Amino acid sequence: MRRRYLCGALVGVLAIAAALSATAGGAASSVRHGRMHRITNSTSTNWSGYAVTGGRYTQVSSSWTVPSVSCSGTAYSSFWVGLDGDTSGTVEQTGTDSDCSGSTPQYYAWYEMYPKFPVNLNQTVRAGDSMSASVTTDGRGNFTLTVSDTTRGWTNIKNAKLRSAKLASAEVIAEAPSSSGGVLPLANFGTVSFANAKANGALLTSSTSGIDPITMASGTTVKAQPGNINSGAFSVTWHHS
Repeated sequence: MRRRYLCGALVGVLAIAAALSATAGGAASSVRHGRMHRITNSTSTNWSGYAVTGGRYTQVSSSWTVPSVSCSGTAYSSFWVGLDGDTSGTVEQTGTDSDCSGSTPQYYAWYEMYPKFPVNLNQTVRAGDSMSASVTTDGRGNFTLTVSDTTRGWTNIKNAKLRSAKLASAEVIAEAPSSSGGVLPLANFGTVSFANAKANGALLTSSTSGIDPITMASGTTVKAQPGNINSGAFSVTWHHS
């Protein structure tokens, strides 16, 4: 849920300025992932991809290639797997970002146990890298968040606790992160392709119970849209910042 809770007249300016200087290296990020997207007719102000609801979810996983961003100004894009966040108030998630600091692309991996702040990882990530990620839980508040860069040969495993997690959804998402001022501009990532998307160990398909294709939109402007899903594979295409 990429948000920073600050007070005062300069909240939005300070949060976005901090976001511009954020780099990988283990520090908590000043922008947040996983903000509950509040579905309205399968649209969201900040999520695009697929979620499943209506059951109890203890595992989610997928793989993707880190998309290259076309930078003409400061903007952000996140790609992740997670549990909760779709109509529930926590999100347990891990993934990568493809951001623009002005005209400079920035790529990194992270994990987040919202409402705690996200943590950026110090391992190198580059556009074109092959990533895989999973979030699992024993159902008693113990979580394992795993993200791997198979191109560079590293894996990060984080064990965490969150006993308030409802386990109400599982999702594979492209996101426009948020700051205290709201949803941030979405970086032009072109198209990101997800594969082997699974919830509770089963590949997601168009006939999966409770599956929800989510289009990211601001008013009538479509910002990102998922394609059809087949055997756990689908793409999300950028349309507007």
